[in-house]
Amino acid sequence: MKITNNNHLTYCSNIHPGESWLEVFANLEKYVPNLKSRLSPIAPFGIGLRLADAAAKELLQNNNLAQFQAWLSQEDLYVFTLNGFPYGGFHRQVVKDQVYAPDWSTQERVNYTLNLAQILATLLPEGLDGGISTLPLSYKPWWEKDQTTFETVLKKSCLNIASVVVEMIRIREETGKILHIDLEPEPDGLIENTSEVIDFYQNWLLPISGNYLSEKLNIEQSLAETKLLEHVRVCYDTCHFSVEYEEPQSVFARLHSVGIKIGKIQISAAIKVKIPADVEKRSLIVERLRPFAESTYLHQVIERRSDGTLRHYPDLITALPHLKQSLAEEWRTHFHVPIFIHDYQILQSTQDDIATVLHLLQTNNACSHLEIETYTWDVLPAEMKIDLLTSIQREYEWVLKIIRNS
Repeated sequence: MKITNNNHLTYCSNIHPGESWLEVFANLEKYVPNLKSRLSPIAPFGIGLRLADAAAKELLQNNNLAQFQAWLSQEDLYVFTLNGFPYGGFHRQVVKDQVYAPDWSTQERVNYTLNLAQILATLLPEGLDGGISTLPLSYKPWWEKDQTTFETVLKKSCLNIASVVVEMIRIREETGKILHIDLEPEPDGLIENTSEVIDFYQNWLLPISGNYLSEKLNIEQSLAETKLLEHVRVCYDTCHFSVEYEEPQSVFARLHSVGIKIGKIQISAAIKVKIPADVEKRSLIVERLRPFAESTYLHQVIERRSDGTLRHYPDLITALPHLKQSLAEEWRTHFHVPIFIHDYQILQSTQDDIATVLHLLQTNNACSHLEIETYTWDVLPAEMKIDLLTSIQREYEWVLKIIRNS
Protein backbone atom coordinates (compact mmCIF):
# COMPACT_ATOMS: atom_id res chain seq x y z
CA MET A 1 0.00 0.00 0.00
CA LYS A 2 1.20 3.46 -0.79
CA ILE A 3 2.14 5.54 2.26
CA THR A 4 3.98 8.83 2.78
CA ASN A 5 6.75 10.10 0.48
CA ASN A 6 5.64 7.71 -2.28
CA ASN A 7 6.81 4.75 -0.20
CA HIS A 8 5.10 1.39 -0.57
CA LEU A 9 4.51 -0.89 2.41
CA THR A 10 3.83 -4.61 2.31
CA TYR A 11 4.53 -7.78 4.24
CA CYS A 12 6.53 -10.72 2.92
CA SER A 13 4.49 -13.80 2.13
CA ASN A 14 7.35 -16.00 3.40
CA ILE A 15 5.31 -15.85 6.59
CA HIS A 16 3.16 -18.59 5.08
CA PRO A 17 4.37 -22.16 4.49
CA GLY A 18 4.16 -23.62 0.98
CA GLU A 19 6.67 -24.18 -1.79
CA SER A 20 4.32 -24.91 -4.72
CA TRP A 21 2.39 -22.23 -6.60
CA LEU A 22 -0.95 -23.74 -5.53
CA GLU A 23 0.07 -23.49 -1.87
CA VAL A 24 1.35 -19.92 -2.29
CA PHE A 25 -1.81 -18.79 -4.03
CA ALA A 26 -4.04 -20.50 -1.46
CA ASN A 27 -2.36 -18.48 1.30
CA LEU A 28 -2.64 -15.25 -0.67
CA GLU A 29 -6.36 -15.87 -1.19
CA LYS A 30 -6.83 -16.66 2.49
CA TYR A 31 -5.00 -13.71 4.00
CA VAL A 32 -4.39 -10.81 1.62
CA PRO A 33 -7.99 -9.70 0.78
CA ASN A 34 -8.82 -9.85 4.51
CA LEU A 35 -5.80 -7.70 5.34
CA LYS A 36 -6.68 -5.25 2.59
CA SER A 37 -10.23 -4.86 3.92
CA ARG A 38 -8.81 -4.05 7.37
CA LEU A 39 -5.89 -1.85 6.37
CA SER A 40 -6.55 -0.37 2.91
CA PRO A 41 -10.20 -0.86 1.96
CA ILE A 42 -10.18 1.85 -0.74
CA ALA A 43 -6.60 2.15 -2.02
CA PRO A 44 -4.62 -0.61 -3.80
CA PHE A 45 -2.79 -3.00 -1.48
CA GLY A 46 0.74 -4.23 -2.21
CA ILE A 47 2.08 -7.77 -1.93
CA GLY A 48 5.65 -8.80 -1.11
CA LEU A 49 5.70 -12.14 -2.87
CA ARG A 50 7.96 -14.99 -1.84
CA LEU A 51 8.31 -17.72 -4.46
CA ALA A 52 10.45 -20.83 -4.10
CA ASP A 53 12.08 -22.12 -7.27
CA ALA A 54 9.32 -24.71 -7.72
CA ALA A 55 6.56 -22.10 -7.36
CA ALA A 56 8.28 -19.70 -9.78
CA LYS A 57 8.55 -22.41 -12.45
CA GLU A 58 4.90 -23.39 -11.97
CA LEU A 59 3.72 -19.78 -12.15
CA LEU A 60 5.40 -19.44 -15.54
CA GLN A 61 3.63 -22.52 -16.90
CA ASN A 62 0.35 -22.68 -18.81
CA ASN A 63 -1.83 -19.66 -18.11
CA ASN A 64 -0.99 -19.32 -14.41
CA LEU A 65 0.66 -15.90 -14.57
CA ALA A 66 -2.18 -14.35 -16.57
CA GLN A 67 -4.72 -15.82 -14.15
CA PHE A 68 -2.77 -14.42 -11.21
CA GLN A 69 -2.70 -10.99 -12.89
CA ALA A 70 -6.45 -11.14 -13.32
CA TRP A 71 -6.91 -12.01 -9.64
CA LEU A 72 -4.65 -9.13 -8.58
CA SER A 73 -6.68 -6.71 -10.69
CA GLN A 74 -9.97 -8.09 -9.38
CA GLU A 75 -8.87 -7.70 -5.74
CA ASP A 76 -7.15 -4.30 -6.26
CA LEU A 77 -3.73 -5.72 -5.35
CA TYR A 78 -0.28 -5.24 -6.85
CA VAL A 79 3.17 -6.84 -6.60
CA PHE A 80 6.26 -4.63 -6.47
CA THR A 81 8.84 -6.75 -4.66
CA LEU A 82 9.83 -10.42 -4.56
CA ASN A 83 11.75 -12.39 -1.96
CA GLY A 84 14.23 -14.50 -3.90
CA PHE A 85 16.42 -15.48 -0.93
CA PRO A 86 15.20 -18.99 0.03
CA TYR A 87 15.40 -21.21 -3.06
CA GLY A 88 13.58 -24.22 -1.63
CA GLY A 89 11.81 -25.34 1.54
CA PHE A 90 11.56 -22.67 4.24
CA HIS A 91 8.98 -23.94 6.74
CA ARG A 92 8.33 -27.04 8.84
CA GLN A 93 11.71 -28.59 8.11
CA VAL A 94 15.32 -28.04 9.14
CA VAL A 95 16.60 -25.09 7.11
CA LYS A 96 19.67 -23.76 8.95
CA ASP A 97 22.61 -23.01 6.58
CA GLN A 98 20.85 -24.64 3.60
CA VAL A 99 18.89 -21.42 3.19
CA TYR A 100 22.02 -20.21 1.33
CA ALA A 101 21.97 -23.09 -1.17
CA PRO A 102 22.29 -22.91 -4.07
CA ASP A 103 24.38 -19.77 -3.72
CA TRP A 104 25.34 -17.11 -6.28
CA SER A 105 28.29 -19.14 -7.55
CA THR A 106 25.84 -21.61 -9.14
CA GLN A 107 23.79 -21.61 -12.32
CA GLU A 108 20.74 -22.77 -10.34
CA ARG A 109 20.65 -19.44 -8.50
CA VAL A 110 20.94 -17.59 -11.82
CA ASN A 111 18.09 -19.52 -13.42
CA TYR A 112 15.86 -19.07 -10.39
CA THR A 113 16.46 -15.31 -10.30
CA LEU A 114 15.88 -14.98 -14.05
CA ASN A 115 12.49 -16.65 -13.59
CA LEU A 116 11.68 -14.22 -10.79
CA ALA A 117 12.71 -11.29 -13.00
CA GLN A 118 10.37 -12.49 -15.76
CA ILE A 119 7.50 -12.77 -13.28
CA LEU A 120 8.15 -9.37 -11.70
CA ALA A 121 8.49 -7.65 -15.06
CA THR A 122 5.04 -8.95 -15.96
CA LEU A 123 3.34 -8.09 -12.67
CA LEU A 124 5.01 -4.76 -11.86
CA PRO A 125 2.69 -1.76 -12.30
CA GLU A 126 3.78 1.05 -14.60
CA GLY A 127 5.74 3.77 -12.85
CA LEU A 128 7.21 1.55 -10.12
CA ASP A 129 10.62 -0.06 -9.93
CA GLY A 130 10.74 -3.67 -8.75
CA GLY A 131 13.19 -5.43 -6.48
CA ILE A 132 14.18 -9.06 -5.90
CA SER A 133 15.87 -9.52 -2.54
CA THR A 134 18.46 -12.26 -2.53
CA LEU A 135 21.07 -13.90 -0.34
CA PRO A 136 24.39 -12.19 0.54
CA LEU A 137 26.15 -14.24 -2.16
CA SER A 138 26.81 -17.28 0.03
CA TYR A 139 27.44 -18.53 3.58
CA LYS A 140 30.81 -17.38 4.89
CA PRO A 141 31.69 -20.45 7.01
CA TRP A 142 31.54 -22.64 3.90
CA TRP A 143 34.50 -20.85 2.31
CA GLU A 144 36.43 -18.66 4.76
CA LYS A 145 39.09 -21.25 5.64
CA ASP A 146 40.34 -21.42 2.04
CA GLN A 147 41.22 -18.02 0.59
CA THR A 148 41.53 -19.31 -2.98
CA THR A 149 38.09 -20.93 -2.90
CA PHE A 150 36.68 -17.85 -1.17
CA GLU A 151 37.89 -15.62 -4.00
CA THR A 152 36.66 -18.08 -6.64
CA VAL A 153 33.15 -17.96 -5.15
CA LEU A 154 33.23 -14.16 -5.16
CA LYS A 155 34.34 -14.03 -8.81
CA LYS A 156 31.75 -16.58 -9.96
CA SER A 157 29.07 -14.69 -8.04
CA CYS A 158 30.00 -11.44 -9.79
CA LEU A 159 29.80 -13.03 -13.23
CA ASN A 160 26.47 -14.70 -12.44
CA ILE A 161 24.97 -11.50 -11.07
CA ALA A 162 26.15 -9.69 -14.19
CA SER A 163 24.33 -12.21 -16.39
CA VAL A 164 21.09 -11.41 -14.57
CA VAL A 165 21.75 -7.68 -14.89
CA VAL A 166 22.06 -8.13 -18.67
CA GLU A 167 18.51 -9.49 -18.67
CA MET A 168 17.28 -6.65 -16.46
CA ILE A 169 18.81 -4.14 -18.85
CA ARG A 170 16.98 -5.83 -21.73
CA ILE A 171 13.71 -5.71 -19.80
CA ARG A 172 14.17 -2.00 -19.15
CA GLU A 173 14.91 -1.28 -22.81
CA GLU A 174 11.82 -3.20 -23.95
CA THR A 175 9.31 -2.28 -21.24
CA GLY A 176 10.66 0.78 -19.45
CA LYS A 177 10.49 -1.10 -16.15
CA ILE A 178 13.46 -0.93 -13.79
CA LEU A 179 14.24 -4.14 -11.92
CA HIS A 180 17.00 -4.64 -9.38
CA ILE A 181 18.62 -7.44 -7.39
CA ASP A 182 18.74 -6.49 -3.70
CA LEU A 183 21.62 -8.23 -1.91
CA GLU A 184 20.66 -8.89 1.72
CA PRO A 185 23.59 -8.75 4.17
CA GLU A 186 23.19 -10.78 7.33
CA PRO A 187 25.38 -12.30 10.06
CA ASP A 188 27.71 -14.95 8.63
CA GLY A 189 26.70 -14.11 5.07
CA LEU A 190 29.56 -13.73 2.62
CA ILE A 191 28.78 -10.02 2.89
CA GLU A 192 27.33 -9.24 6.29
CA ASN A 193 27.93 -5.59 7.20
CA THR A 194 28.38 -2.19 5.58
CA SER A 195 32.16 -2.41 5.28
CA GLU A 196 31.94 -5.79 3.55
CA VAL A 197 29.21 -4.54 1.21
CA ILE A 198 31.32 -1.57 0.15
CA ASP A 199 34.42 -3.76 -0.26
CA PHE A 200 32.45 -6.20 -2.42
CA TYR A 201 31.12 -3.47 -4.68
CA GLN A 202 34.40 -1.62 -5.09
CA ASN A 203 36.82 -4.55 -5.37
CA TRP A 204 34.66 -7.25 -6.93
CA LEU A 205 31.28 -6.31 -8.36
CA LEU A 206 32.15 -3.10 -10.21
CA PRO A 207 35.43 -4.25 -11.77
CA ILE A 208 34.49 -7.88 -12.54
CA SER A 209 30.80 -7.53 -13.35
CA GLY A 210 31.55 -4.22 -15.02
CA ASN A 211 34.05 -5.82 -17.36
CA TYR A 212 31.52 -8.56 -18.18
CA LEU A 213 28.83 -5.98 -19.04
CA SER A 214 31.29 -3.85 -20.97
CA GLU A 215 32.24 -6.76 -23.24
CA LYS A 216 28.74 -8.25 -23.46
CA LEU A 217 26.98 -4.97 -24.30
CA ASN A 218 29.92 -3.27 -26.05
CA ILE A 219 29.82 -0.26 -23.71
CA GLU A 220 32.41 1.67 -21.73
CA GLN A 221 33.42 0.30 -18.32
CA SER A 222 32.16 3.47 -16.62
CA LEU A 223 28.69 3.07 -18.16
CA ALA A 224 28.68 -0.61 -17.21
CA GLU A 225 29.40 0.32 -13.61
CA THR A 226 26.61 2.90 -13.65
CA LYS A 227 24.18 0.24 -14.84
CA LEU A 228 25.37 -2.15 -12.13
CA LEU A 229 24.69 0.44 -9.43
CA GLU A 230 21.17 0.84 -10.85
CA HIS A 231 20.38 -2.87 -11.00
CA VAL A 232 22.30 -4.28 -8.01
CA ARG A 233 21.20 -2.73 -4.74
CA VAL A 234 21.12 -3.60 -1.06
CA CYS A 235 18.25 -5.06 0.92
CA TYR A 236 18.51 -3.35 4.32
CA ASP A 237 17.05 -5.78 6.84
CA THR A 238 16.69 -3.87 10.10
CA CYS A 239 17.12 -7.03 12.18
CA HIS A 240 20.35 -8.00 10.45
CA PHE A 241 22.04 -4.61 10.72
CA SER A 242 20.94 -4.34 14.36
CA VAL A 243 22.54 -7.71 15.17
CA GLU A 244 25.73 -6.27 13.65
CA TYR A 245 25.43 -3.24 15.99
CA GLU A 246 25.32 -0.82 13.06
CA GLU A 247 23.48 2.50 13.42
CA PRO A 248 20.96 3.17 10.62
CA GLN A 249 22.13 6.75 10.05
CA SER A 250 25.70 5.59 9.53
CA VAL A 251 24.74 2.77 7.16
CA PHE A 252 22.56 5.04 5.03
CA ALA A 253 25.27 7.70 4.84
CA ARG A 254 28.10 5.30 4.03
CA LEU A 255 26.21 3.52 1.26
CA HIS A 256 25.06 6.81 -0.24
CA SER A 257 28.60 8.22 -0.20
CA VAL A 258 29.81 5.48 -2.57
CA GLY A 259 26.73 5.39 -4.79
CA ILE A 260 25.21 2.14 -3.50
CA LYS A 261 21.42 2.23 -3.50
CA ILE A 262 19.04 0.59 -1.04
CA GLY A 263 16.46 -1.36 -3.05
CA LYS A 264 14.32 -2.62 -0.20
CA ILE A 265 14.04 -2.17 3.55
CA GLN A 266 12.85 -5.25 5.39
CA ILE A 267 11.25 -4.27 8.66
CA SER A 268 12.18 -6.82 11.30
CA ALA A 269 13.37 -6.95 14.89
CA ALA A 270 16.09 -8.99 16.60
CA ILE A 271 16.37 -10.12 20.21
CA LYS A 272 18.78 -8.15 22.40
CA VAL A 273 19.69 -8.48 26.05
CA LYS A 274 22.05 -6.67 28.40
CA ILE A 275 24.38 -9.13 30.13
CA PRO A 276 24.67 -8.49 33.89
CA ALA A 277 27.69 -9.39 36.00
CA ASP A 278 25.62 -11.49 38.38
CA VAL A 279 25.83 -15.20 37.53
CA GLU A 280 22.34 -16.02 38.81
CA LYS A 281 20.84 -13.31 36.61
CA ARG A 282 22.78 -14.72 33.67
CA SER A 283 21.24 -18.12 34.37
CA LEU A 284 17.79 -16.55 34.11
CA ILE A 285 18.73 -15.08 30.73
CA VAL A 286 19.90 -18.48 29.50
CA GLU A 287 16.56 -20.02 30.45
CA ARG A 288 14.64 -17.17 28.85
CA LEU A 289 16.62 -17.52 25.60
CA ARG A 290 16.44 -21.31 25.48
CA PRO A 291 12.97 -21.52 23.81
CA PHE A 292 14.29 -19.37 20.95
CA ALA A 293 17.09 -21.89 20.22
CA GLU A 294 14.85 -23.87 17.88
CA SER A 295 15.87 -26.30 15.17
CA THR A 296 14.46 -24.77 11.97
CA TYR A 297 16.48 -21.60 11.30
CA LEU A 298 19.95 -20.28 12.06
CA HIS A 299 19.85 -17.75 14.90
CA GLN A 300 23.32 -16.20 14.79
CA VAL A 301 24.46 -14.38 17.93
CA ILE A 302 26.85 -11.44 18.09
CA GLU A 303 28.06 -10.26 21.48
CA ARG A 304 29.58 -6.85 22.15
CA ARG A 305 32.16 -6.33 24.88
CA SER A 306 32.83 -3.16 26.83
CA ASP A 307 35.74 -2.25 24.55
CA GLY A 308 33.46 -2.44 21.50
CA THR A 309 34.87 -5.69 20.13
CA LEU A 310 32.42 -8.23 18.72
CA ARG A 311 32.34 -12.02 18.95
CA HIS A 312 30.23 -14.16 16.63
CA TYR A 313 28.44 -17.42 17.40
CA PRO A 314 27.00 -19.37 14.45
CA ASP A 315 23.73 -20.23 16.22
CA LEU A 316 21.95 -19.50 19.49
CA ILE A 317 21.99 -23.15 20.52
CA THR A 318 25.80 -23.18 20.33
CA ALA A 319 26.11 -19.77 22.00
CA LEU A 320 24.04 -20.44 25.13
CA PRO A 321 26.67 -22.57 26.95
CA HIS A 322 29.06 -19.58 26.76
CA LEU A 323 26.77 -16.95 28.25
CA LYS A 324 27.56 -17.48 31.95
CA GLN A 325 31.29 -16.93 31.38
CA SER A 326 30.98 -14.41 28.56
CA LEU A 327 32.85 -11.10 28.73
CA ALA A 328 30.00 -9.45 26.82
CA GLU A 329 27.90 -6.52 27.93
CA GLU A 330 25.19 -7.29 25.35
CA TRP A 331 23.97 -10.11 23.10
CA ARG A 332 21.96 -9.69 19.94
CA THR A 333 20.34 -12.68 18.25
CA HIS A 334 19.13 -13.12 14.68
CA PHE A 335 15.58 -14.16 15.52
CA HIS A 336 12.81 -12.20 13.79
CA VAL A 337 10.51 -11.45 16.72
CA PRO A 338 7.23 -9.52 16.29
CA ILE A 339 8.02 -5.88 15.64
CA PHE A 340 5.14 -4.43 17.68
CA ILE A 341 6.59 -5.75 20.97
CA HIS A 342 9.65 -4.18 22.61
CA ASP A 343 9.99 -6.09 25.88
CA TYR A 344 9.95 -9.86 26.29
CA GLN A 345 10.29 -10.06 30.07
CA ILE A 346 14.06 -10.22 30.62
CA LEU A 347 14.73 -9.77 26.90
CA GLN A 348 14.18 -6.79 24.61
CA SER A 349 14.01 -6.30 20.86
CA THR A 350 15.80 -3.94 18.48
CA GLN A 351 12.50 -2.22 17.73
CA ASP A 352 14.10 1.21 18.29
CA ASP A 353 16.26 0.77 15.19
CA ILE A 354 13.12 0.22 13.09
CA ALA A 355 11.66 3.48 14.40
CA THR A 356 14.92 5.25 13.56
CA VAL A 357 14.86 3.89 9.99
CA LEU A 358 11.23 4.91 9.49
CA HIS A 359 12.02 8.37 10.81
CA LEU A 360 15.01 8.71 8.47
CA LEU A 361 12.81 7.89 5.49
CA GLN A 362 10.63 10.91 6.24
CA THR A 363 13.51 13.24 5.39
CA ASN A 364 15.25 11.43 2.52
CA ASN A 365 14.42 9.15 -0.37
CA ALA A 366 16.92 6.39 0.42
CA CYS A 367 14.36 3.70 -0.42
CA SER A 368 10.69 3.47 -1.37
CA HIS A 369 10.05 -0.26 -0.76
CA LEU A 370 9.20 -1.33 2.80
CA GLU A 371 8.46 -4.96 3.63
CA ILE A 372 7.49 -6.33 7.04
CA GLU A 373 9.36 -9.61 7.47
CA THR A 374 8.53 -11.50 10.64
CA TYR A 375 8.60 -15.07 9.32
CA THR A 376 9.09 -16.97 12.58
CA TRP A 377 5.47 -17.19 13.75
CA ASP A 378 5.48 -21.00 13.59
CA VAL A 379 8.57 -21.33 15.78
CA LEU A 380 7.89 -18.63 18.37
CA PRO A 381 7.58 -19.73 22.01
CA ALA A 382 3.98 -20.71 22.74
CA GLU A 383 3.21 -17.70 24.93
CA MET A 384 3.98 -15.34 22.01
CA LYS A 385 1.70 -16.98 19.45
CA ILE A 386 -1.63 -15.39 18.57
CA ASP A 387 -3.93 -15.51 15.54
CA LEU A 388 -1.77 -14.98 12.44
CA LEU A 389 -4.09 -12.55 10.65
CA THR A 390 -4.31 -10.37 13.75
CA SER A 391 -0.54 -10.59 14.22
CA ILE A 392 0.14 -9.34 10.70
CA GLN A 393 -2.42 -6.56 11.13
CA ARG A 394 -0.77 -5.45 14.39
CA GLU A 395 2.60 -5.28 12.64
CA TYR A 396 1.18 -2.99 9.95
CA GLU A 397 -0.58 -0.81 12.49
CA TRP A 398 2.58 -0.39 14.54
CA VAL A 399 4.58 0.66 11.45
CA LEU A 400 1.87 3.09 10.32
CA LYS A 401 1.70 4.61 13.81
CA ILE A 402 5.45 5.19 13.89
CA ILE A 403 5.34 6.80 10.43
CA ARG A 404 2.45 9.08 11.40
CA ASN A 405 4.35 10.22 14.49
CA SER A 406 7.68 10.75 12.72
